[in-house]
Amino acid sequence: MDEKLKKRINELVKEEVSIVSYQKEWSKMFEEEMAFLRTKLPKNLIKRIEHFGSTAVPGLSAKPIIDILVEVSCLEETKKHIVPILKAEGYEYFWRPAFGDYGPPYYAWFIKRNSDGERTHHIHMVEADSELWERLLFRDYLKQFPVVAKQYDMLKRMLAKKFPNDRVTYTKEKSEFIVTVTKKAKKYYG
Repeated sequence: MDEKLKKRINELVKEEVSIVSYQKEWSKMFEEEMAFLRTKLPKNLIKRIEHFGSTAVPGLSAKPIIDILVEVSCLEETKKHIVPILKAEGYEYFWRPAFGDYGPPYYAWFIKRNSDGERTHHIHMVEADSELWERLLFRDYLKQFPVVAKQYDMLKRMLAKKFPNDRVTYTKEKSEFIVTVTKKAKKYYG
């Protein structure tokens, strides 16, 4: 990894972890972004588009960033045709490992910011066979089981206070809960 990219990633992971109460406009922000992506990007590359993460669960506190999972028909074609379009629109682009720090599988990740420079959207572009689609099981389980969602809410708030400028540790500390609930969701949804 080159030094410029290392520096940029180091800056990103130190941005504040700010958890806010659920906002009704999050679903509208997702719908608007989905419409924009469907209009702007090559139709032959874009398949399903899903809102996931905490902003997709009504009532759940979250970092105010809309997470969007986009199925693309080919990641190599995404690099060639989608990356230039979104970069021209001001999105930051990273070729990112799906799990861990530096190993495959990789996917295309975009950050959209508002005029104040705050993150508003994370767009994760993956192919149909990506394990990242399991995140929808986690989302659906939290929607269906509010008690579990409340436990997750409390965990996230505690971790945000403990690691306010360390997104890496904040995320790692949530992993056990996410993995456990995802396993339950896999069994539950078959």
